[in-house]
Amino acid sequence: MTPAGTAIPKTKGRRLAAALLPLLLAACQTQPEVEARPAMWLVEDADTHIYMLGTMHALPAGTDWDRGKVADAIGAADELMLELSPRELAAAGEIFRELAPRSAPLAMKARLSGPALAGYRAIEGDGDFGGDTLDDWAVLVQMGQRVAQRAELSPADGVEAGLTAAFQKAGKPISGLESARTQLMLFETLDPATQRALLVQAAENAAHAQSDVLAMTAAWSRGDADALAKVVNEDVDKVPAARKAIITDRNGRWTAWVKRRMDRPGTVLMAVGAGHLVGDDGVPAMLAAEGYRVVRAQ
Repeated sequence: MTPAGTAIPKTKGRRLAAALLPLLLAACQTQPEVEARPAMWLVEDADTHIYMLGTMHALPAGTDWDRGKVADAIGAADELMLELSPRELAAAGEIFRELAPRSAPLAMKARLSGPALAGYRAIEGDGDFGGDTLDDWAVLVQMGQRVAQRAELSPADGVEAGLTAAFQKAGKPISGLESARTQLMLFETLDPATQRALLVQAAENAAHAQSDVLAMTAAWSRGDADALAKVVNEDVDKVPAARKAIITDRNGRWTAWVKRRMDRPGTVLMAVGAGHLVGDDGVPAMLAAEGYRVVRAQ
């Protein structure tokens, strides 16, 4: 990552659902103010400056993330680049409803057994989200949604929502790196075995899903890029086809966009899921490998 909008958007598959798909989440209860200083990088030349901010799409209410160097970047930027533009985000729910259903229902007990089925039922709880009628990837999305709801994370308090409001108020343009359909098709087109592996992995580890999501949010709040990279790598490395489609290939396309944008003057704030900016195949690392000077700005 749909009740509140969609993006696609980790621990053992459950983090993948919660971290890559969190814009699917519904608003939740408020929490005390939390100070966050997320990691941000800068690539620049004489007349072009591109800040790359790692985001959490859904956060506890009251999270204070837009001060310090991030505030400076927001003020300096001429434009905002997100994974999905506001227009695409608004269209995502309808596209999810189009793509998510199976061609024929398949009971969850026919897909999962033992601890995996028990874990799925525990996340589903009393509110049936129609898993029998959905593709495996869409069930994974619904599971991530339910976990984040219970963790009291809300997309209304996420970084993208805050940035969108700030740039709209300032009259600055907002664009997107992908369309909603393209983003959701990353999951829809995963082969059935990969979809099932992600679903089983998430369901088997359901007991720890909520605490893992909160731990990942805490690492993001500290700006701990190494901890985030470890979380991302330990999960999706277990399902290489998913890692390639959902992380590595997208990072390569986004790196290519940054390179093209460097040919034009101006200042851009690029804000994408934090998992895309960390590790050896994160966008900053890819840019550095091609000879660009990338520095940690916060």
